[in-house]
Amino acid sequence: MIRVKRVYESPAGSDGRRFLVDHLWPRGLKKEAVRVEGWLKAVSPSNELRRWFGHDPAQWEEFQRRYFAELDEKPESWQPLLEAARQGDITLVFSAREIEHNNAVALKNYLDKRLKGKVARQDRHRRAAAA
Repeated sequence: MIRVKRVYESPAGSDGRRFLVDHLWPRGLKKEAVRVEGWLKAVSPSNELRRWFGHDPAQWEEFQRRYFAELDEKPESWQPLLEAARQGDITLVFSAREIEHNNAVALKNYLDKRLKGKVARQDRHRRAAAA
């Protein structure tokens, strides 16, 4: 299972393996307090996309579309998360104040689709239709 959690919340045993998925280190926290297995900056949205989105709920659908396109271009950034999720529970840790519309929530959606195999089936259908 993939969970998302604000980095300022205390780590819990149910978190499983924790990964920070923000481009910037969270303000005011020391590395020991965050307790993450890894800081995966490369999986975060580009600076341009982050600035454009600005956690505006009205931009959410378009943000996800653009972010997913960025992720499609760099599978090496998210594949370790997918493998970790296949092995057990993981938590994507983020620092944004906005808890419903942020890159960790979007990344969870992206990874969930891959775990369920929906993307692989869609890709096979597209290739078959193009042939």
